[in-house]
Amino acid sequence: MVPSDDNATVTAMCYSAQIQADYRKFVREFGARVSFEHFVELFWQTRREGGWAKLPKAMRAAFLAPADEKERAVADLVKAGDQEQASAWETELFQQKMRLTTAERALAAKPTKKAENDQRIATDKIARAQRNLADLQRTDMRDRDSRIFPGHYAPVMVVQDGRRVVIPMRYQCRLPGWTPAMERQKNGSYNARRDNLKKAWRQLYGYRHGIMIVNAFYENVSRHRLEQRELAPGEDEENVVLEFRPRPQQDMLVACLWSISKGEEGKADLYSFAAITDEPPAEVSAAGHDRCIVPVKPEHVETWLNPDAKNLAALDAILDDRDQPYYEHRLAA
Repeated sequence: MVPSDDNATVTAMCYSAQIQADYRKFVREFGARVSFEHFVELFWQTRREGGWAKLPKAMRAAFLAPADEKERAVADLVKAGDQEQASAWETELFQQKMRLTTAERALAAKPTKKAENDQRIATDKIARAQRNLADLQRTDMRDRDSRIFPGHYAPVMVVQDGRRVVIPMRYQCRLPGWTPAMERQKNGSYNARRDNLKKAWRQLYGYRHGIMIVNAFYENVSRHRLEQRELAPGEDEENVVLEFRPRPQQDMLVACLWSISKGEEGKADLYSFAAITDEPPAEVSAAGHDRCIVPVKPEHVETWLNPDAKNLAALDAILDDRDQPYYEHRLAA
């Protein structure tokens, strides 16, 4: 999706991705420094504002085996946040069980539309609370624990003061000069189209580049396009979600652009980013989608993270000379 002052029509692309959430991979393979102060700020703020679910479970879990005092400070915040979230789900579960009991008693005495609705809603909310609580409390990691959606946070590697650093950033970029209200109107800013980098993204392209590690991405496609056919007479368009994974399986160094926005009163500055997308390879197009993320080759990481705004041709060349794995797809679970 593309933020643009000229065109309000946007198309979904890479609406979610499965990331490498453990910051240690950036440290081991790229010599990056972890910005623990940014993780602490983010975890404090999300606890205070009730946005704990926007922090992927795998990203939180990466801190639960601390090796030093800095890591221990973050681990303590993660444990406290998880406990608070568990308490919230337990309260929700108790309240909905009470609501269900009241509705069932009312239905036994005299069936009403309100009691039927309360029974249905309470049953649904009980099941959701139980699932969320079980997800929060289990210790084994699953693929969905590393999956991010727009508005969620992920570790992104950038260069600051000449040093590679890992900062948790929101997957939905607030471009320079945007207010929160403007951002809500242009809610497709989690992807930066290749053909728009020198227009809508010109304040970031050539200035603030990052790398996110991804091993799968997910797309909304129309079923009839997936099946490579036209809609049948009277057939409604049906959306399905596809999971795309590179073969052979690998971690992809996805090209990103990022921004810093001054925090509102009492809030930390917002670090946010977007993944760059381009025309898809044949197998993604055949599956019904018209965009694809851009993996940077390892030999280009240094140049990509230290862009020269006076030499955009060199940056264009990196995006042209991308890694090109074959993407297998399947219906997402």
